[in-house]
Amino acid sequence: MKLYEILLPLAALILISLPLVKALYNAYHGKSVKASVITNLCSFFGVCALAVICPMGAFAAETAAATGTAAGMGYLAAALVTGLACIGAGIAVAAGAPAAIGAVSEDPKSFAKALIFVVLGEGVAIYGLLISILILNKI
Repeated sequence: MKLYEILLPLAALILISLPLVKALYNAYHGKSVKASVITNLCSFFGVCALAVICPMGAFAAETAAATGTAAGMGYLAAALVTGLACIGAGIAVAAGAPAAIGAVSEDPKSFAKALIFVVLGEGVAIYGLLISILILNKI
């Protein structure tokens, strides 16, 4: 294993985790979040520049030879489908669950109706998981 194979992912990890450290530091000291957002943008563009300047062609060639480009794109598609569906379900449940709890606290008879709205939001994640399973079965 060559030294750059260890240092490049380590540098990318440091650049990605830098905004989290800055945000925690600012939250602990009661400072503004503006600096954390600027640090996040700078680290994002730093990781992008690192990926453009130092492409990992050896890793890509080994992966393409082992699995094929189509299989790699299939795995990427399955990951994106699952991740984005779960994010959407989280947003839906975050909006629906507090409203359902408020409705049930006012009228206990509305529990079944409120539960349906929460379950519909969680169904989006299940549909995403189903699609990713179908994609993985085609690979």
